[in-house]
Amino acid sequence: MTTTLSRAAARPHAPSPNGYQELRIVPARHPGRTVATVAVIVALVPLFISVLGNPRWEWGVVAQWFTAESVLRGLGATLLLTAIAGSAGFVLGFLLALMRISASPVLQLVSWAYTWLFRSVPLLVQLLLWYNLGYLYEKIQLGVPFGPVFFEVQTTTLISQFAAAVLGLTLHQAAYSAEIIRGGILSVDQGQLEAAAALGLPRRRRALRIVLPQALRAILPSAFNEIIGLVKGTSVVYVLAFNELFYTIQVIYNRTQQVLPLLLVATLWYVLITSVLSVGQYYIERRFARGSSRNMPETPWQRLRSSLTRFRPSQRQAVR
Repeated sequence: MTTTLSRAAARPHAPSPNGYQELRIVPARHPGRTVATVAVIVALVPLFISVLGNPRWEWGVVAQWFTAESVLRGLGATLLLTAIAGSAGFVLGFLLALMRISASPVLQLVSWAYTWLFRSVPLLVQLLLWYNLGYLYEKIQLGVPFGPVFFEVQTTTLISQFAAAVLGLTLHQAAYSAEIIRGGILSVDQGQLEAAAALGLPRRRRALRIVLPQALRAILPSAFNEIIGLVKGTSVVYVLAFNELFYTIQVIYNRTQQVLPLLLVATLWYVLITSVLSVGQYYIERRFARGSSRNMPETPWQRLRSSLTRFRPSQRQAVR
């Protein structure tokens, strides 16, 4: 203690340790950010007031149809189409990605041709082509080429509205999923694979322990983006007169002539679905980010709690 005081006395301009404690911590000011925040709030308040206060939105009609049985059935069909087409599309896309990065030129060419073709044709056209496949082929047969037939069925019987919708959405989704997965696999540093091979790790263990965890970090954001796009893309199936959410809403407003409130019902359900998917995306990405960052990113609840804690009187007094 004596040594510390003597050094402070030898340097009269240096602040003492107690002097730091008396200093007041002043947060940095960001006037531009404050002005932008106020401007956004000023612009949003009239917008919310106009949406909530305008009687032409007919919120009573929206509440009446939001949980109607027919709307919920259409919502279930939309979710079913999304689940089947999303799962099958990513499985097929994974196989196409493996074919594309394989050493076989034939597999590479087939994968490239599939991706090129199905990304070039609009989804609406694909759905109509699959639904009218019976015009091109009356029967679908399985068997040995130029040999016996084991299975035969009428195409119009097999390709129903639901089957055409699943087929079109799945094949269309697989083309985009293949490129997302291929990009994720190629993003892994080749040097890590060479190091793992030099250590004698088996190929399967290299794929599961080294490639897959790192590739998923690059795949997940784009994959969830595709799933969210697929949810909204199911509305295109209305051209097949399949009772998904948007087609059901169309049937109802053609009967009641309440177009805008029923479109608002569909909009709210799509927003709700994408919001749930976005929350799931955040927590899954957060889990797979454990190996890439030292500190886990805060959840929205943790961020809100830390913001509230910052403004507690006891905390501010302690800082002062």
